[in-house]
Amino acid sequence: MRPDLAAVLGLGGTLASALPGFRPRPAQSAMAVAVAETVEAGGCLVAEAGTGTGKTLAYLVPAFLSGKRTLISTATKTLQDQLVAKDLPMVRRVLGQPLRIALLKGRSNYLCLYRLEHVLGFRAGHGSQEASHLGAIRRWARRTQTGDIGEAVEVPEQSPLWPAATSTVDNCLGQDCPHYADCHLVRARARAREADILVVNHHLLWADWTLRNEGFGELLPAADTVIIDEAHQFLESAAQFLGLSISSRQLHELASDIGVERLRDAPDAQALAEEAERLERLVDDARLALGLEARRDAWQAVAQDTELAEVLAAVCRQLLTLAELLQPLAVRGKGLESCRQRCRELDQRLQLFFDGEAENQVRWFETRKRGFTLNRTPLAFAEEFGRFRGTSRAAWIFTSATLTVNGRFDHFTRQLGLYDARCEAWESPFDYRNRCLLYLPPGMPGPAAPDYTARVVEASLPVLAASQGRAFMLFTSHQALAEAAARLATAVDYPLFVQGTQPKSRLLEAFKRAGNGVLLGTATFWEGVDVPGPSLSCVIIDKLPFAAPSDPVLAARLDSLRRAGLNPFACHQLPAATIALKQGVGRLIRDHEDRGVLMLCDPRLLAKPYGKTFLNSLPPLPRSRSLDDVTAFFAHEHAIPAAAP
Repeated sequence: MRPDLAAVLGLGGTLASALPGFRPRPAQSAMAVAVAETVEAGGCLVAEAGTGTGKTLAYLVPAFLSGKRTLISTATKTLQDQLVAKDLPMVRRVLGQPLRIALLKGRSNYLCLYRLEHVLGFRAGHGSQEASHLGAIRRWARRTQTGDIGEAVEVPEQSPLWPAATSTVDNCLGQDCPHYADCHLVRARARAREADILVVNHHLLWADWTLRNEGFGELLPAADTVIIDEAHQFLESAAQFLGLSISSRQLHELASDIGVERLRDAPDAQALAEEAERLERLVDDARLALGLEARRDAWQAVAQDTELAEVLAAVCRQLLTLAELLQPLAVRGKGLESCRQRCRELDQRLQLFFDGEAENQVRWFETRKRGFTLNRTPLAFAEEFGRFRGTSRAAWIFTSATLTVNGRFDHFTRQLGLYDARCEAWESPFDYRNRCLLYLPPGMPGPAAPDYTARVVEASLPVLAASQGRAFMLFTSHQALAEAAARLATAVDYPLFVQGTQPKSRLLEAFKRAGNGVLLGTATFWEGVDVPGPSLSCVIIDKLPFAAPSDPVLAARLDSLRRAGLNPFACHQLPAATIALKQGVGRLIRDHEDRGVLMLCDPRLLAKPYGKTFLNSLPPLPRSRSLDDVTAFFAHEHAIPAAAP
C-alpha cells in the first residue's frame, strides 16, 4: 500500500489510533489505492465493494489527502446526512485537514421564506393536527440557521404543509423574491460554492447537468473529483431529469398560487379567481378521463381516447387564458408575474408531451387516487452521460456494494458508456461461509401459481419459529405483502411490522426495539436499511425481483434492445434483477458478529438455467434444502456464548 494511505488506514495508522475498534481491512486499503490513483491520474474507476469493506473511508481518505475539490453524490438523504454529520468531520479531525465541508440538497428540502409568509397560511386546513404542525413550522422557522426541513422533527416529512412551505423550480421567484437576501437555498448554494468537499445527491447532480446543458447556468461548482456512491441508483435519477414530466399536482398548485397572489395583490380581479378554479376542475376532469383505477401504462393505450384528448386540450387553452388575464396584473406583484410565466411554461411542456413519439424516448402516464403524471422518458443514457462527463474534466469514481453480475461489470458500464473505465471488485470481509446459511425450501410451486404467497407463508412459519422472529420478509409486490401480512397475523405470536402502517424510519426503529419482530416490506426495504446485531437474523425473499414487463418504460427499453439485435432478457432484465436481489440479500449481514439464514423461496433459482447467474452473484453462502439444517443453525446460535460488550 502507498505510504500516505498506509499511515492512515494501515495497522497502527492514524485511524487505528484515533478510533476504538477500527481494524485495518485489506480490501479497504486496496480500494483506497485505486481511488487515489484515479484522483491523481484522472479517468474513471468503477468499484464494487462488498458489505463491510468500509468503502466510505476508502474514498474519503484519498479525497482528503489529495486536497482537490471533491463532489460526493449519494442516492439517499440518509447517507448524505451521515457523511456530513459523522464521517467527513471524523476524517477531517483525524487527518488534521482544515477542508471546508458543505451539504446541498434539492430545493424541496429548504424552507421558502416567501411561501411561509404568503402561501402556507392559506393552504392550511382547520384540523387540530394540521394547525399544530403549522405552529411548529413557524416556531422552527424563527430559529433555524439552515432552513433544512429535516430539522423540523415535530412535523412529519409527509405532511401536506411542506409543499406550501417550500418552493419548486416552477414557483420560485428567484432574484425577484423580496426574501432573496435571506433565502436558505441561496445561502446553501453559496456555502456549496466555497466548499472543498461538497455532498449532494444523484437528483441534484443530474438537475445541474440539465441546467448547464440548456444554457441556464449551474447549481453546483466545478469539481476535480466526482464520487458517485450508491452508484447502482445513478441511472434511475437520470431518467427523471433527462425526460419531461407534468403532474396534476403542478397544475393544482399553480391554480392555488394564483388564488393566493390575487388575494394579496389583485383582490379586484374576480375573473382571475374564477378561471383559476376552472383550471382545477379541468385537471380533475382529466384525472377521471384517465380511468378510476390506479394505473401505469404507455400513452398509446389512451392516445385515441377523444374525451381525454378534449379535456387535456381544454387544460392547455385554460393555461393560456390565465396567462392572458395575468398579463396586465403582473406589474402588481412578483408572485402574479411568476404565475403568468408558469402558465406559459406548463402549456409548452404539455405541447412537447403531445408532440408525438421521439426517438429513444417513451411517453407514458401514471394515475394515483387523486392525481396523475404525464411523462416522456429517455431509454438510453450513455450518449448524454458522455457529454456530461466530457464537460466536467473531473476524475469519476463510481462505487456500490452491488455493481457486478456474475462477476462482470458489463451491465453497469454499458448503460453509462464507461468503456474506458478501470473496474475493480473487492469481496466482503464477512465470514459468510461459517456465519450464514442459504435455505432453498423444497416443493415450492412456480411463482405464477395462484396460491404462491400462501405457500411462501407456509414454508416460512417453521423458519420463523427456529429464528424466533427476528426476520425481514421482503416481497416483490404490495399485493403479496398484504396477503402475507393477513395470513401471518393469526399464524405467529411475534410482533409484526408491516410497511405502510407507519413511516419507514419509525417502523424500523420499532422493529429494532422489539428484538423478535417480523418486518414485511417491498422495494423500499430491499436496500439502504441497516440492522446490525441479532434483531435481524433471517431474511426471507418471496420471488426473484424481476421488474414487471408491463411497465411502460421497461417495455419500451426492452423493445429498443430487441430492435438493436440484442437479447433484452440477458442484457437488461436478468442483470437488473440480479443487482436488486443482491441488495435484498445485503440486509442480512451488517457486522462481523452477525449471523443468519437467507431463505429464497423462488424455485426458478434451481429450475431455470439463469438461476445460476443469481446464485453465482451472491456471497459464498453454504446452501441447503433441509429445514433441519435451518433448525440446527439457530440451535447452534443459542449455544454460542454471548459476545462481550
